[in-house]
Amino acid sequence: MTKHTENGHGGQQRGPEAAAHGHGHGHEPGDFDWDVMAPVLEKNAELSLDAYGESARWVAGLSGAPEVRRVLDIGSGPGVVTCLLAEAFPDAEVVAVDGTPALLERTEARARRLGLGDRVRTLHAELPDDLGRLEEADLIWAGNSLHHVGDQRAVLAAFAGLLRPGGTVALVEGGLPTRHLPRDIGIGRAGLEARVDAASADWFADMRAALPGAKEETEDWNALFGAVGLKPRGTRSFLLDLPAPVSATARAHAVETFTRQRDVLGDRLTAEDAAVLDRLLDPADPAGLHRREDVFVLTARTVHVAGRV
Repeated sequence: MTKHTENGHGGQQRGPEAAAHGHGHGHEPGDFDWDVMAPVLEKNAELSLDAYGESARWVAGLSGAPEVRRVLDIGSGPGVVTCLLAEAFPDAEVVAVDGTPALLERTEARARRLGLGDRVRTLHAELPDDLGRLEEADLIWAGNSLHHVGDQRAVLAAFAGLLRPGGTVALVEGGLPTRHLPRDIGIGRAGLEARVDAASADWFADMRAALPGAKEETEDWNALFGAVGLKPRGTRSFLLDLPAPVSATARAHAVETFTRQRDVLGDRLTAEDAAVLDRLLDPADPAGLHRREDVFVLTARTVHVAGRV
């Protein structure tokens, strides 16, 4: 298991935004190339630095939280949030856990640049197979990574077992789909992104079903916390709002997002919507993302927190 966006923190997205862009269209669910995605994940996560920093500080400030000495960042991606957690918990060792060596190398390099190299370390591990290698922690942060394991309840129970007394699990799961364009963009049928969201939801369901040991689970995270012996401590959503006209970095994020959606969703899109996406991705098209003045970035990510009683 590795992280993907959007914590991948790379934006931590739940859908094709998290999948690797490859050649041709119609990627199979779960077909990721995280080595290729590493630079994109890092740039996307940096775009959300303020929102992720706010969420890390919120978790750190929850009443009743014990002194945090060891943090596990599960599916850490390129380490953007790993380093934010190190800043939010200045007395803690923060362990970035990911299954992709290239992403862990980025984490180590980032920690050194920020002067955090003495407290940030990395662990190459795949979940659920390597759960036994994680060792105990005061905080387990899982940003858009739990849904990449087949049996989410079993892994959450394992997290609960790793917590020290009074410890905390923070899940970044759900929120709102990202929007980049108005409902009516002047080409094609209005409501393009809503239809892409619907195709993405189908893709996500197929991705989940294809995971080893996949089990259907109602996404009532507080109920799941209770089922594994954890006490819910709070839920909060954090907004990323970059209005038009956007920076070059935010525009590049929009282009990358639509590129992956076009690539991964493939035949799940109608011919009309696929043609509109092709126009949006054409740098020479006046109606494309490279030239439009109405491009923005708006999304919300939700953090669910529970503690060991």
